[in-house]
Order: sequence, then C-alpha cells, then structure tokens
Amino acid sequence: QVQLVESGGGLVRPGGSLRLSCAASGGPFNNYAMAWFRQAPGKEREFVAAISQSSDDSSYADTVKGRFTISRDNAKKQLYLQMSSLKSEDTAVYYCAAKLLLVSLQHRRYTHWGQGTQVTVSS
Repeated sequence: QVQLVESGGGLVRPGGSLRLSCAASGGPFNNYAMAWFRQAPGKEREFVAAISQSSDDSSYADTVKGRFTISRDNAKKQLYLQMSSLKSEDTAVYYCAAKLLLVSLQHRRYTHWGQGTQVTVSS
C-alpha cells in the first residue's frame, strides 16, 4: 500500500508559478500510474494531469494544457506538478493519486490519495 503526502501549495498572484510535490512511501512507487486532481469549493473533483509508470505517457486537462507540467522521479518516489501562468480559476485543493496499471482520467479509478494541498491564486 502506498501512502501519499502533498506539499508546495500556497498563495500566489495571477500569472505566477508554483510547484507541487507528492512524496510516496510504503509501496513500489514505480508500479503506480500517478495523477493530480483538484477540487474547488462547491465543485466536483476534476482531473488535472496524469503520468504513466515510466513517464512515457502523460495527459492533461484542456484547462491546464500548456501551463502545467506533470513529472515524476521514481528513484526519489516523488510526483511533481509544475504550474505556471496561474489563474484565479486554478484555486483549489490539489490531490495526488495513484493506481495500478493504466493511466486514467477518472478519479474513481484511483485507489490511493493524499490529503491535499491548498493552492490559492489571488492578487
């Protein structure tokens, strides 16, 4: 069983950048496809980005494509989300998630979740 802990959230001005990290422990990190989801107040959890076990496949939501980059370091058991050109609508709690086998865009497919980290984009 893998445990996930996010970090790196905070307050940033519109147009700014932030890098989120997700540290994994307790399981074979390189067996898991990984993803970032986010949830804003009053809204459903939505897909942000996902990456395969070997980093050869990644997917992005249209709303973040070209602004966010997902990456992973299997040796360090870390997942990252580099966010740039941030907008107020990016404000949300960001969660990292893990699942075995193939990458999925559906949050219900993911079996392991972190506790989330708050990202607030405001001037």
